[in-house]
Amino acid sequence: MTTMRRLSFLFVPLALASATAGAQSQPSQQQQPISALKGHNSNAPIDVAADRIEVQDRADRAIFAGNVHVKQDELTLDTARLTVAYTSGGGVQIQRLDASGGVTVHSPSETARGSFGIYDLDRKLITLVGDVVLQREGSQINGQRLVIDLDSGRAVIEGGPAGVGQSGGRVTGHFTVPQKKGG
Repeated sequence: MTTMRRLSFLFVPLALASATAGAQSQPSQQQQPISALKGHNSNAPIDVAADRIEVQDRADRAIFAGNVHVKQDELTLDTARLTVAYTSGGGVQIQRLDASGGVTVHSPSETARGSFGIYDLDRKLITLVGDVVLQREGSQINGQRLVIDLDSGRAVIEGGPAGVGQSGGRVTGHFTVPQKKGG
């Protein structure tokens, strides 16, 4: 599947520890966490498995459905449905990926979850939306929207509007603190 080679999207878990360390060292400046994807090998082969694939050439898209599992290098994505939008003039060029039905992204050190995931290849942005949870080494951040810029590694988490079962429009977090040895 050479068209799947351009799926260099495997999404983005955050370096939560860098966010807390940066905030402690410079309280007057708001530090943004750095995405673990900043150094990700986006040229690595991509493996996709799903229960079903439907190619809609006239609409320039392919839809993977049912237990979708994507792997690239050390990153994986699991979702119920993945829509790949592409252009086909002079070869297939993937422009955008949309994951829905619950999205879980794993890297060796982090896990990110959301209701929907969007990867805009032209702008090199990954977005997770809806009940976003980021976890790393016992620490966790909750919000409604996560945007990661793959060029800069900048990651921004937003709380979103207040509503039923939401965080009241705020980002919340629970962070582990390194334990000091000795007395």
